Amino acid sequence: MKPNITSLEADAAGSRDLAVTHANLEIPADDPIGLDSGIEFGPVNIAYNTYGALNTDKSNAILICHALTGDQHVANKQPLTGKQGWWTHLVGPGKPIDTDRYFVICPNILGGCLGTTGPASINPETGLPYGLKFPVITIGDMVEAQARLIDHLGIDQLFAVVGGSMGGMQVLEWASRYKDRVYAAVPIATAAWHSSQNIAFHEVGRQAVMADPNWLRGDYYSGGVVPRNGLAVARMAAHITYLSEDALHEKFGRNLQDRADRTFSFDADFQVESYLRHQGSTFVDRFDANSYLYITRAMDYFDLAAENNDVLANAFRGTRTRFCVVSFTSDWLYPTRESREIVQALNAVAANVSFVEIESNAGHDAFLLDEPEFFATIRGFIGSCAQKRGLTSAGKEA
Repeated sequence: MKPNITSLEADAAGSRDLAVTHANLEIPADDPIGLDSGIEFGPVNIAYNTYGALNTDKSNAILICHALTGDQHVANKQPLTGKQGWWTHLVGPGKPIDTDRYFVICPNILGGCLGTTGPASINPETGLPYGLKFPVITIGDMVEAQARLIDHLGIDQLFAVVGGSMGGMQVLEWASRYKDRVYAAVPIATAAWHSSQNIAFHEVGRQAVMADPNWLRGDYYSGGVVPRNGLAVARMAAHITYLSEDALHEKFGRNLQDRADRTFSFDADFQVESYLRHQGSTFVDRFDANSYLYITRAMDYFDLAAENNDVLANAFRGTRTRFCVVSFTSDWLYPTRESREIVQALNAVAANVSFVEIESNAGHDAFLLDEPEFFATIRGFIGSCAQKRGLTSAGKEA
């Protein structure tokens, strides 16, 4: 296991110190992870961050699962971009997920590109990056890797597993695979299977990457190039799906970008064009193109009903986990009806479930933004579960 590095940062409000530990778990080749494809895969490195302190009986641990383009830097500055973590509104001292009270764990997913083993990692058999020799993975494989981490930390049961979008898929997988290890589950802006429309959007993105001449059939590492244009286009197409029509109209309308009239060219005349180009160009500086291919494919393969004889309720049969399912009114990528399908399946097995649809015009990205009703929902649910479990304000069993 690589050494831990602990640092202090000001939280997003800039008023309190946030202790963050950056760590790595090395899973050796002789103890491989069994993948859903049937491959025994190892060695594997898992890069993860922790915030707060684990209590004596290890009952206050909350696992945060990140989305497609997220990472382990949920509440601290992202080292490559220098920007605040992607959930600083929600996670930190005094926040709805209070790091003064809970021990928060956020790992980079298997297949990722910020420390956890993925396509850009070195294949010990060749001494070269895996590229397309990296095995195709699933959401279940990501969860299996996370379970290894939780085992390493000596945690028998997680107090909560929380995540949005692809992170929400991991939450559902955790609650299905490890029913006795999850006290509370919060799947947000997600679905129990990836729709054909979402698979189609992902395929457009993958084809954009693979059509870039610098992709070199996934071997661009040795070529000293990056398929920047293809990955940027993939990001642009995906980013449109994260926003609502109202949000785009309110933010940009048909406003021109730094000009008084149309140029009658294919420059970025409109503000929305310039915005998307910026999203694409900045994304390629922090994300690996092959990781994008592998992670989107893992999402496409996700179908919790298919894993349980085509009956979603079977995935949760016998569960004692407490659930809070959250959706947003303007999210057309993972619309509320898909959250209701999860709730109906949970109701079918008499699970303890609450459901909240948050009014927002921000689209799918609402779960990452400053949404007070959403924060209140998470704070209330987590606080209620802590009270029922007997956790004191210090995160210890009463």
